[in-house]
Amino acid sequence: MASEAAPVGTESDQSRPNVARMYDYYLGGCHNFAPDRAAAEQVLSIFPDTPVAAQTNRHFLRRAVRHLATEVGIRQFLDIGAGLPTQGNVHEIVRECAPGSRVVYVDVDPVAVAYARQLLAGAPDTTVLRADVRRPDELLADPEVNRLIDFSEPVAVLLVAVLHFVRDAEDPWASVARLRDEGVPGSALVLSHLTLDGAPPVPAQAGRAVYQQSSAPLVPRTHADISRFFDGYDLVEPGLVWWGDWRPEPAPDGDRPGGVSHGYGGVGLRR
Repeated sequence: MASEAAPVGTESDQSRPNVARMYDYYLGGCHNFAPDRAAAEQVLSIFPDTPVAAQTNRHFLRRAVRHLATEVGIRQFLDIGAGLPTQGNVHEIVRECAPGSRVVYVDVDPVAVAYARQLLAGAPDTTVLRADVRRPDELLADPEVNRLIDFSEPVAVLLVAVLHFVRDAEDPWASVARLRDEGVPGSALVLSHLTLDGAPPVPAQAGRAVYQQSSAPLVPRTHADISRFFDGYDLVEPGLVWWGDWRPEPAPDGDRPGGVSHGYGGVGLRR
């Protein structure tokens, strides 16, 4: 099922594929338009297991958030590049395992923000704002961030499937370091990132070409380059691994619990 109407009060170029709406389509969501679905289908013709990988990434997010809430005791979550609201999002996870936790969702796309505000209206201790991970000072100074997030206490910064849309020239490592420096020791970074490690070069280039026509180019990175985002953090075991291999839970059907992964994920605690 797909939506052909943007939220009231938003302006969106619906003729151009949008990476957040393409991801929503991979996850089986309904907040996408015909150009998003057409581009996503091109990707699926190259990498047919992309929807499974997208679900594996979402499962990684849930396990990481649950770990930080229940095992580490963090009660503040800043989800940057949150995209379109999907079932099992951060505020739903912490509501179950750590009631009273505060969640701030951030995205640069106005339609994603508008949808999130509609769907999360009235949700306690939760807010949504438009900001850009490439401008961390502006993000950290936003009144809505500071209304719910107290940076004198540990906070978890979530950067899940977002930094592979930031070019090297825009120095995403500096942005992550700025967010790290705002937090106190014991704060956390949850990060997942697309890679082409091990992917055949021809289909990999074809997949990237689809995203060149979308709202953001695709910038897959190697394990070594992704590891640099965790400078200043101590990685939680098992470290930076394939999404499905980060503390996998037993699969109900007895199959390997990890699932299909197209990238690496990890959780770090600030020193």
